[in-house]
Amino acid sequence: MNAPTGLDTDLLRTFVLIADGRSFTHAAAVVGRTQSAVSMQMRRLEELLGKPLFRRSGRRTELTEHGQFLLTRARAVVGLADEIVGAFRAPRLTGTVRIGAPDDYATRYLPDILARFAATHPEVEVEVEIQPSEVLQDRVRRSEVDLCLMSVGNGSMDGEVVWRGPLLWVGSLAHPDVHRRDPLPLALSNGDCIWRRVAERALEEVGRSYRVAYLSRSQTGQHAAVLAGLAITVNTPCTLPPGLRVLGPSEGLPPLPGFGLALVVAPAGRQPVTDALGRHISASFRAEAAGEGVVAPAA
Repeated sequence: MNAPTGLDTDLLRTFVLIADGRSFTHAAAVVGRTQSAVSMQMRRLEELLGKPLFRRSGRRTELTEHGQFLLTRARAVVGLADEIVGAFRAPRLTGTVRIGAPDDYATRYLPDILARFAATHPEVEVEVEIQPSEVLQDRVRRSEVDLCLMSVGNGSMDGEVVWRGPLLWVGSLAHPDVHRRDPLPLALSNGDCIWRRVAERALEEVGRSYRVAYLSRSQTGQHAAVLAGLAITVNTPCTLPPGLRVLGPSEGLPPLPGFGLALVVAPAGRQPVTDALGRHISASFRAEAAGEGVVAPAA
């Protein structure tokens, strides 16, 4: 087989976006192409190199050993190409963007989102403010943060709904009988919190007595009370901290309604860096909803 005569940096850039974003869909959204076009690009790259870069494992896609080898070198090539182009063109996007999120959303979603945003916008400074949704609605209304992730139903600024899913009851693994106490002890946020309102309403509709035993605006604080066996709480369907477990009908608890997660942009927050981060967040949630992960083998 003849040696390849050259590598198209567009192919390498798409490859890096797939690996970093863990999704063909995410890469397609970033580069502005269809998913089928991105798949064709990767087939061209594999044909050019003569080696498979991806392999399927159920619904997931993993990098092969050759794909992992290419990833480190593709980053360097794409970075050098960007540096060369940047030296001859207008400066890349710069400035500061302020994003707010409750601690549960910040822990679950922001690490991957901000890491990928930093890779494509390295000169943008991102300030993160962790506050409950009911506080963030006022902060974003006054443009004290440029955009935020918050639960739908907190105020009138619901914005773009980027995720929908259920709420779950959560208890302690080490204290399995807390849900049997009467009244049921709860660890929740203050009365303005939409999660608290739906949890209380669900219990009231089935006539289950309860009391808010522990109050914290931080989900970390709520989890601490649950881990100690002092209460149960509600949570999104994400990876739980060690020591917690999901509770449900078998424990005699009523189902909780679904809820939405919204991306809200401040009235005076639509400068270019805010728009760029907002588009990036929307694309990230669309990619996650597609459920097409790409996992690189451990180094």
